[in-house]
Amino acid sequence: MRKRKSNAVSAYANQSVGIRLSSHEKLCAERMKTLIKSIDELRKEVAELKDSVSKGKGIVAALVFIGSIATAIIGYFSFK
Repeated sequence: MRKRKSNAVSAYANQSVGIRLSSHEKLCAERMKTLIKSIDELRKEVAELKDSVSKGKGIVAALVFIGSIATAIIGYFSFK
């Protein structure tokens, strides 16, 4: 014949599982907060890098434009 589990044992098991689950949820919540914070920091850094790259492209374009004008002026005066 099988023994039946008493309600006290069942209640203790449920409480134990609830405590373990609760502590696991707290740990996961802390990890998620850390991950979210890291992701936000990375987004800010990516935005700053995009701005830097855009400025760099603008400066290079301006230097190429100024260089082509300088070359045209020097070429114009050297052939006369």
